[in-house]
Amino acid sequence: MPLKKKGKSKKTVSSNIHEFHKGETYAKTEKKFGKKKADKQAVAIAMPTADKSKKKKG
Repeated sequence: MPLKKKGKSKKTVSSNIHEFHKGETYAKTEKKFGKKKADKQAVAIAMPTADKSKKKKG
């Protein structure tokens, strides 16, 4: 599931994490491994998107 928003603000990252919590993949992960691991996975997937949006300083 592609993320709709790109950015590094708290609001954008929170929105992306929330988007993963709605998905079917989250439900399957939660059922198999538990809520704690599914939450960690949602955050781990959303954070690289925030890192990619940061501008490189030269």
